[in-house]
Amino acid sequence: MEALVLAGGKAERLGDAAGGLPKPLVRVGGRPLAEYQVLRLVGAGVTRVIIGCRAGHEQLFQDTLSGLGAEIVAVGEPEPLGRGGGLLEAHRSHACAATVVVAQVHSPFGVVDLADGDRVTGFREAPKLPHWVNSGVYVLGEEALARLPERGDHETSTFPELAEEGQLFAFRHEGTWLTVNTPKDLRRAEEFLAAHPEWQAAPA
Repeated sequence: MEALVLAGGKAERLGDAAGGLPKPLVRVGGRPLAEYQVLRLVGAGVTRVIIGCRAGHEQLFQDTLSGLGAEIVAVGEPEPLGRGGGLLEAHRSHACAATVVVAQVHSPFGVVDLADGDRVTGFREAPKLPHWVNSGVYVLGEEALARLPERGDHETSTFPELAEEGQLFAFRHEGTWLTVNTPKDLRRAEEFLAAHPEWQAAPA
């Protein structure tokens, strides 16, 4: 079984905190971000991981991620081709073309609860929002793979088409979902891993 990890991120918003590394190789809790992904893919039965990265970074990714239990094949893009160029049981049970993992995010602000007549009933600090967002993790069947665009974004082409046809399903991830886009995000992720050392262990 193969998996594709899109690893072309430049870490621009991380700035100096990235240490000059591409975002997937920025260390959190002592490990590159991509290592967490590869270890979980291996735990799910993946034997070959294709890393879509920027041209010139192929050897860096292969050297960094080798020895984790799966064959690592880094493929460089000389120019960005878009994310389209480049949970299993739930996917199989729906017999659909593709499954997207969705997660809930916390409000970046505290919220004020209001009742009728604008009476304030309480305050909540950064609650989970009721909406679900695309977490960027997919299980793709043969039909979905065949319909990915050569260039451009599957989220504005393939996925809307599959959704309209009733061939796209969601898998609700109820656990922790961390993004690492800014230095503040990076600090939050480091703090979380320090408080949850079990996340550092490779999945059984």
